[in-house]
Amino acid sequence: MINRITTADDLAAETCFLWGPRQTGKSTLLRELFPSAPFYDLLLAQEFRRLAADPGLLSREVAALGWKRGRQPQPIVIDEIQKLPELLDEVHSLISRQGWKFVLTGSSPRKLLRGGGNLLGGRAIRRELFPLVSAEIEDFDLDRALNHGLLPRHYLSRAPKKLIDAYVGDYLAEEVLAEALTRNLPAFQRVLEAAALSNGQMVNFTTIARETGIAANTVRAYFEILVDTLIATWVPAYTKRAKRRVIQAPRFYFFDLALVNDLAKRSRLTPGSAEYGHAFEHFLFTELRAHASYRGDGYPIAYWHTASDLEVDFVLGEAEVAIEAKSTERVTSDHLKGLRAWKEERPRCRCILACRAPRPSRTEDGIEVLPWAEFLKMLWAGEIHPR
Repeated sequence: MINRITTADDLAAETCFLWGPRQTGKSTLLRELFPSAPFYDLLLAQEFRRLAADPGLLSREVAALGWKRGRQPQPIVIDEIQKLPELLDEVHSLISRQGWKFVLTGSSPRKLLRGGGNLLGGRAIRRELFPLVSAEIEDFDLDRALNHGLLPRHYLSRAPKKLIDAYVGDYLAEEVLAEALTRNLPAFQRVLEAAALSNGQMVNFTTIARETGIAANTVRAYFEILVDTLIATWVPAYTKRAKRRVIQAPRFYFFDLALVNDLAKRSRLTPGSAEYGHAFEHFLFTELRAHASYRGDGYPIAYWHTASDLEVDFVLGEAEVAIEAKSTERVTSDHLKGLRAWKEERPRCRCILACRAPRPSRTEDGIEVLPWAEFLKMLWAGEIHPR
């Protein structure tokens, strides 16, 4: 059973943009939360054509609803708003002059952000919908999540391979080619595959350029496309008040594990393999990222890596919490090296090793060792939160 954390109150309090990659469940969620809302789906060719021909239709149709000012029972939903940015001028007018509330969804804000689209003059807040998280899934299965990813259709499918292959192909065709972000799809495909091999790591554009035969500045631009279309994100390095010399380059993560598994041509991930360990770390990042957005007021997430190769996977907030992700069942001193080095510099920081150990424990120097399920339960209960 799936009950999304995002609620009607989250979305209806103010006009909002609800961004999220394709198939995260935006449309499904909005139809469930607002069953009687006027719903404009710009993926429907007929709907798109009539509004593109006359954006003013929106204002006239809203006026025909017969709702009284201040008594709007449901927000007006416009799905995939980036396909018709001209409609935002009408939305802006309806908000500022008449007080209407909208939920405006999209899978790619790039066209609006880079094309000077009307972002409603600060009258709309930004929300995001991510793939599923553990707190939304009854009887959550870690191995299933690591192998299937957490897009709803993929996670729930018994055999998601064809669905995932189609998703990657649809993304290339619809998000990249349709928006004319690049016309060289074969080159973009090569960089996409290289990006999967760089997932969770610092990216060396020069190395990828050499391996793919594509200019380094073009490689960098392709990575920007992935981030701008919500397919990936950067995690910055934590560099404040560093006593040790630290690496400052950001790390790169895809938004969902299924894409990494497919593009990197991974077979089934099993505990004990290096790929399983990387996937486990990526999974915990997706949980932290969603929690920061849904429940954590957008607290920053960074990582810490010294020139001598000591590292901590995730630093939350202003270094109030440090988290290391290890898929091991048996924790050794090697697994704790990074956290111990970090704790030497910041003794008041809460340090946690999230792993597959059967029971929680605490080291003599105060590092918490938590089984992953208990860590996530505490996270979503608000017990692991940077202050």
